[in-house]
Amino acid sequence: MGQNGNLPAFNSKFTLYMGVCWIIAAFGGLMFGYDIGISGGVTAMDDFLLKFFPEVYERKLHAKEDNYCKYDNQLLQLFTSSLYLAALFASFVASKLCTVIGRKWTIRLASLLFIAGAALTAGGVNLIMLIFGRICFGIGVGFGNEAVPLFLSEVAPSNHRGAVNILFQLFVTIGILIANIVNYFTSKMHPNGWRLSLAIAAVPGLALFLGSFVITETPTSLIERKKYEKGKTVLKKIRGVNDVDAEFDQIVSASEMAQQVKHPFKKLMKLSSMPPLIIAIFLQVFQQFTGINAIMFYAPVLFQTVGLGNDAALLSAVITGLVNVISTLVSILLVDKVGRRVLLLEACVQMFITQSVIGAILQVHLKSHGNTLGHGQAIVVVLLVCIYVMGFAWSWGPLGWLIPSETFPMETRTAGFAFAVSSNMLFTFLIAQAFLSMLCHMKAMIFFFFAAWIVIMGLFALFLLPETKNVPIDLMVERVWKQHRVWKKFMNDDHKNRVEAGR
Repeated sequence: MGQNGNLPAFNSKFTLYMGVCWIIAAFGGLMFGYDIGISGGVTAMDDFLLKFFPEVYERKLHAKEDNYCKYDNQLLQLFTSSLYLAALFASFVASKLCTVIGRKWTIRLASLLFIAGAALTAGGVNLIMLIFGRICFGIGVGFGNEAVPLFLSEVAPSNHRGAVNILFQLFVTIGILIANIVNYFTSKMHPNGWRLSLAIAAVPGLALFLGSFVITETPTSLIERKKYEKGKTVLKKIRGVNDVDAEFDQIVSASEMAQQVKHPFKKLMKLSSMPPLIIAIFLQVFQQFTGINAIMFYAPVLFQTVGLGNDAALLSAVITGLVNVISTLVSILLVDKVGRRVLLLEACVQMFITQSVIGAILQVHLKSHGNTLGHGQAIVVVLLVCIYVMGFAWSWGPLGWLIPSETFPMETRTAGFAFAVSSNMLFTFLIAQAFLSMLCHMKAMIFFFFAAWIVIMGLFALFLLPETKNVPIDLMVERVWKQHRVWKKFMNDDHKNRVEAGR
């Protein structure tokens, strides 16, 4: 095997079974996306507010309402964000489960929890039942978001790993789009349209549950649990070739090194584990500080605020959802050709400009009371949001999940990725919980707040993020971290000797 990271290292050819496994696993993303999309729409429905949050409903009806403050309610925000707190803790449990029972079983558990969450929230008769259902959703999301990206990165051949992993994010965007379309129709079904919106969440959960009986366990997970023969058989099946010895030996040697590490979370705190850990956590934190969830959660609310009525608001959210899906397809086509860094850096420029202009328009034209934006200005805001979503959807969206799932060595992979998932959930929670209050107090300045973060993440990507395109997943330490001008200082000799011995 040469040292050139651009050469495909191992034999493989596409098989139909492999394609089916990729699509089924990616349904975990559909569950997550549907939930992100459904929350904002349901919390804007009058029937839902009247039943659970009557004081918000009253404020919404109030004649002299503040354009920026009509939805500012901590309990209403907790309905959305309780899910992310549950997912935060669940991701650490999922890390252990991925190691002990495998990626496949963890995915199956995620689907069952999601179905339970859909049943509890759709049948909710009081706030307690509603929040409890959200927590079930949250644990399901924590399990799914830990297991699915790992599954996809481990079963994909290295030269297509980026595209395959981004299927997860593609399905997240499809989930958001479906949710927006569902909300558009259910908002007209009184008084229980919101129940239907929440109940439909069981559909991707059911699809993933049934699909979990079709997909294979990853060779890495089987070998990790000392099922060597089965691991080799599965590797031949998913690679579509019989000559898998080189890749099998690579996974076995990585697994033997991993077995020496009895406490992966402790190992993660060592200096040599810092580069992938720092990158994983910061990518997920930055993904939230692009302001994407703020825009996606509350797209219906945001568009109502700028003066597009209820229907037009949901319709605008459907349009942004469509842009999201199409742009993620762009990422699938480009990520293994132009690499990860180019996409991230280009998007920073695009997102910075659009956030700043949206902020400027709202700052000048949208006052707290009285007139909303003129029709022309509202259309401009929707267009800018679309260009913003485009940039996010081919960069920080998918790559925030891809890069952490491919850069950890096997001994810390599930533990390291759990930190990535939990960081995502923590900051999603903080932004979901704070966004409506921030919108109320900071007004249009909130967009400048996110634009400032985009500058910081652009500098981070420029100076600290290595390129990982086409590098085999178990050779990241040698080919990426030890070659990087900043991170190579962290890679100690002890780790080097063990890697050399294992190669």
